[in-house]
Amino acid sequence: MATNRFVCEICNKGFQRDQNLQLHRRGHNLPWKLKQRTNKEVRKKVYVCPEVNCVHHDPSRALGDLTGIKKHFSRKHGEKKWKCEKCSKKYAVQSDWKAHSKTCGTREYRCDCGNPLLKV
Repeated sequence: MATNRFVCEICNKGFQRDQNLQLHRRGHNLPWKLKQRTNKEVRKKVYVCPEVNCVHHDPSRALGDLTGIKKHFSRKHGEKKWKCEKCSKKYAVQSDWKAHSKTCGTREYRCDCGNPLLKV
């Protein structure tokens, strides 16, 4: 998946990060530079999905908070424990089930479960 974008001009060894190439260049007694992180530079923490094949497992598509990744994991990869009494649709996240249950079967809401009795 990841390519070795940074290549040593002496031995053609490739690296995924410039910092790794710079450390490698020291072994050839070549000039090297390491980017120093300033105090102002804050690295934002991201949360990746533990499911390897998930698009949110890739750090570039990661989610920004722990609650978000937990809900994502439950919705996409978890067991659907909560079931609507009216239409039998199941949910993995309790808050999703509660929100659905409040409106399922009412005139202003048409359930997408396919049950013709619930469509008005």
